[in-house]
Formats: sequence, structure tokens, C-alpha cells
Amino acid sequence: MNDVSRSFRGNSNAARDIAHHLHPYTNFKKHEATGPLTIVRGRGVYVMDDDGKEYIEGMAGLWSAALGFSNERLATVAYEQMKQLPFYHAFNQRSHEPAINLAEKLKAMAPVPMSKVFFANSGSEANDTVVKMVWYVNNALGRPHKKKIISRIKGYHGVTVAAASLTGLPNNHRSFDLPIANILHTSCPHYYRFGKDGETEEQFATRCAEELEQLILKEGGAEHVAAMICEPVMGAGGVIVPPKGYYEKIQAVCRKYDMLFIADEVICGFGRTGNVWGCQTLNIQPDILTCAKALSASFLPISAVMVNDKVYQALATESDKIGTWGHGFTYSGHPVAAAVALETQKIYDEIDLFGHAKRLSPVFQKHVASFADHPLVGEAMSVGMVGALEIVADKKTKAPFDPVAVGAGNRVYNHAVQHGLFIRNMGDRVAICPPLIINEAELADLFGRLRKAFDETLADLRSEGHFKG
Repeated sequence: MNDVSRSFRGNSNAARDIAHHLHPYTNFKKHEATGPLTIVRGRGVYVMDDDGKEYIEGMAGLWSAALGFSNERLATVAYEQMKQLPFYHAFNQRSHEPAINLAEKLKAMAPVPMSKVFFANSGSEANDTVVKMVWYVNNALGRPHKKKIISRIKGYHGVTVAAASLTGLPNNHRSFDLPIANILHTSCPHYYRFGKDGETEEQFATRCAEELEQLILKEGGAEHVAAMICEPVMGAGGVIVPPKGYYEKIQAVCRKYDMLFIADEVICGFGRTGNVWGCQTLNIQPDILTCAKALSASFLPISAVMVNDKVYQALATESDKIGTWGHGFTYSGHPVAAAVALETQKIYDEIDLFGHAKRLSPVFQKHVASFADHPLVGEAMSVGMVGALEIVADKKTKAPFDPVAVGAGNRVYNHAVQHGLFIRNMGDRVAICPPLIINEAELADLFGRLRKAFDETLADLRSEGHFKG
């Protein structure tokens, strides 16, 4: 990391940040001591800090900057829209052309037929909206007890109250008094970690489906369980690709109990898994789909919820009965964000970004797989242009390092930053998710820097006696 002393220089960015800025996902006491790494500009797949050091952004920011960090065309569209109509809302049957055009475009792109598109400002807001939709729909259908929604252990669906409840990670619940009622969690479909000795991937997938059904029955069956939400590929839980056949099996269970199936495409959508949607890669037929992040290449905040006609008709009936659907945001379908998102989709089409990502995926996956023989790597997993490396103390037993005494994942992260590379470690599972515009030479550079970070971590652990292999 950059020299810690820079954090406290007079009226520097770092000093002012410590004094005034409350950060997401941060240890505040640690931040007081060490300060931020402040990014000041970006170009392509690179970003630069305020000391002039350049980094490959190996996480596309937060899984999201598909076009990288500079695009004059999107800046121009935002400026032109601001001049014409800088803001308007969609309440009470008002509308504007950018939202209409974007909704039409997303419906045309959807992996299955969809009826309507609702706009929000983040993946969290989109998934929070879905929880309310599910409850509203079942009230409309005269099923007042059918309210429970199943997510998965290690699933990630956001941080607002309901979305954080859907999220299956302990730190998103601890001290927040979460999860709220009617949110349940079933098995994590990570074969490497949770498959039993002698169990094939197909048998593991079958067991996951059986455990889902057992949970549904325990919670009251079809009368009480309303929906299941899944990321096609689990992102912040560790980049977990379920085994082949998994989604076919769990969707069959959901159909058996008349449950809605919700696809959280916030990370997977718009080319990340090698297809436009993760649903297409993993054979999912959702009733509801949420998306965000690469919807606008993260140039402006916007998210969307797509619903099929079955869901829409129930929403329409109940809103007519009540007189309104009492949900929405001031910035739902904000005209500038919507215009930028629509232009983003045009750029994707014109440069064939999804085709580029699909063609580059085998190269990316080969780089990820090349780490499988590294002494510290227990699993090297990838799909499309997203991957993860799990750090273990013992390859044979899959035993992890002590997360507090060793913190192997943090060590890899810190060495990567020293080499001008941003990755993300979720404990001892290291994720790589570069902008989709990355080329082969930049990929090779990225993984070369990552290799150095792993090798230096290995040397540290050996010298300190934490690793004997």
C-alpha cells in the first residue's frame, strides 16, 4: 500500500477523508490509522491514485465497470440529457423518453419473455423492491400466508434491510439485527467446499435440491413459501459456479411448490459469464430478474427489475384495488442515468462487447486455471470473465489458514496493490473480474502481477513458519 504517513499530511485528501468521510465496508478504526487510497482518474482498464501510481483495475471497480474508466461518448450523452431534461420522475403516470426507451431495450434483451421493467438506483434497491413485489403479489392472489423467500448461504443480494436479509453472509447480519422475518437460507452450492467424500457433482446438486425441498416443507410448504432468489454465479460470496444440473433441479422444486424464481443478475448480467445473461449460461428461466452495475457500465447509478406477465397481472390487479402501487423512488428511471444506460447498451452492441467477452473467456479461464498448481491454491474456479482462487494451508485436506493470525487473502491483496493491481479478497478467496474491454496483453499483465502477489505471499508464509508445503 502507499506510505501510511501520507494519510496525515496537512490538508491532504487523505487527512480530510479521515476527518469527514464514512466509508462502506470499512473498519473505521483501521481507517483512522491508515487512511484511504485515493483514486483521481481512470483510462481504459487502469486507474491512478493521487500519487500518480497506476493500477490495473482487476475487479472492474465493483464487478461493474464493463467499459473501463473512460468513455467520452457516455460523458457527452449525460451532458446533452442534462441540458434537455436533467431530472423528472415516473410517479403518478408521468414518464420521459429515456426511461421508455431503456425499458423497451431491456425487454428485448431479456433471457425469457418479460412484461414490464421497473427502475431503481442500485442492486440493493432492486432486490429490496423484489421482496415487496413478492409479498404484494401473494396478497393480490389471496395467499396472505405465502410470504417466505429463500436465498442461499453465501449469496449476496445487497445491503438495504430486506436485501441484506437475503444476503447470506454473516457480516451483513451481525449487529444489524438481521435477517428480518420471512427470509430463509438454504445450502450453498459450492462443491469444492461442501461436497461430501465420494459424492459426484451431480449427486451434490441433487442433495442441494433435496435440502431445499426439506426446508420448504419445514417452513409450511406451498402455502407459506413464496419465492427463491439466486445469483446465477455467486459473486461476493466467493465467485461460486454451481455444478452442472443444479439449476434444473432446484427450479423443478420451486415449480413443484408454486414458487416464483428470481434471478439476481446484478453482477452476471451484460456479458460477464460469456453470454448476455447468467441465466443463459446456467439455464435459468426466471419470473423476475434484477440487474444493475454493467447496465450503465457504472457510469451512473441505475438498476432495473423485470417481471413476467404473471407477476405484472397480479401487481396490476392489486394496484387497481388499492388505487396505487405504493412503491418507488424519486430517481426511478432518472432521465440522465437512463440515457447513459441506453447509450451503454448501444456501445455494447456496436463494439460487440459480449462477443469479445465470449471470445476472450477461454483465455481468461486458462489464466485462472494456471494457478491450480500453485502451492497456496486449493481451487481455481472461473466462468466467462469472472474467476476466483481459494487459498488453503493444505491442498489435500483443504484446511484453511487461520483468518486472524495469518490472513492469507489480505496478504495477497496487499502484495497485488504493491504491484499495481486491484483484486478483491473475500477472506481467503481471491476474486478477479476485469473490465470486459480488457485485451489479451492486459490480461497477461494482470495475471503476471497476481502471480507475483501469490509468490510473495508464499515466501512470507514460509519465512514466518505458517506454511510447510
